[in-house]
Amino acid sequence: MRTVLVLGSTGSVGTQTLDLIRANPDKFKLVGISGNSNAELLASQKIEFSLPDDVVAVGPEKAAELAASIGADVVVNGITGSAGLAATLASLKAGSRLALANKESLIVGGSLVTDIAGQGQIQPVDSEHSAIAQCLLSGGPSEVSKLILTASGGPFRNWTRQQLANVTPEQALKHPTWTMGKVITTNSATMVNKGLEVIEAHLLFGVPFDQIAVTVHRQSIVHSMVEFHDGSVIAQASEPDMKLAIGYAMGWPERLSGSTRPLDFTKVQSWDFEPLDEDVFTAVKLARQVGKAGLTFPAVYNAANEEAVEAFHNGKLSFLGITDTIEAVLDMHSAEVLSLDGVLAAETWARQAANSLIAKR
Repeated sequence: MRTVLVLGSTGSVGTQTLDLIRANPDKFKLVGISGNSNAELLASQKIEFSLPDDVVAVGPEKAAELAASIGADVVVNGITGSAGLAATLASLKAGSRLALANKESLIVGGSLVTDIAGQGQIQPVDSEHSAIAQCLLSGGPSEVSKLILTASGGPFRNWTRQQLANVTPEQALKHPTWTMGKVITTNSATMVNKGLEVIEAHLLFGVPFDQIAVTVHRQSIVHSMVEFHDGSVIAQASEPDMKLAIGYAMGWPERLSGSTRPLDFTKVQSWDFEPLDEDVFTAVKLARQVGKAGLTFPAVYNAANEEAVEAFHNGKLSFLGITDTIEAVLDMHSAEVLSLDGVLAAETWARQAANSLIAKR
């Protein structure tokens, strides 16, 4: 029986995690939850799982305190954005296994996170990185030639920059495969999310950026692949259901039975792969540059994006203006030494710089 703390329990990853806990009462016991905006749902979760008041937190700061004090076997970090960094650090320092859906905390924290993580202590919940972790079981680190992240292409696959210029917030939120929150859905449309995933893959698996590729796979069945130096490519395929990746992270090193239904190969299927046009979706190319630069550049990339996404949805910025703003803020940034205070200061600066640029547009 493993004890589980779910941070961001009212979000998409959090609610699906609770579904898995309900379905596996012999394997997992919920010992704490945190939420932010949906107080009613958080209260109903507290009642359902008979949780005392002191293990129910509101806001990212309280969530980090809970991760530090509760000593759960597994912490599922589903907090949105870089606000989850403190909880990520607290979970690792407390010795909990971290089922990480909050990719931003790893990306902005960089070596602050990886230096304190033990072997296997971080288990990715992103479907792409869960897939890579599974594929890597087929060979040793020295045998890896390339990591291949798949992308659905979002709602604007094969669009030109001219077409993207007039994209509305309503269009950006119509993801063809996944149901997610406003920020991550918009990030998938701009491909900022895939750029963040490239940086995440580098940090998780230690593979150089020039050996991390992106391919567009609109069916979202093959979640990612690993190419080995003998020419073999190992792929992980499943229905597009986040419960598989969540269950794999919670149950690791064992698989959690029945996380999702298997693919039906008695039916005709067609899987397509095509290159990503990085001259149209510039966020991925930009993310590689940011990842190589390191230090506080990833924090600036992420924070500027969050402000630009909000401005886009408020009608203050065009769709293409999101990545244009990120790039402009990065060009203005002078990197700080990587520290928690440095990351937080860089983020504050990036948000102010982004909003100043947006106001001038």
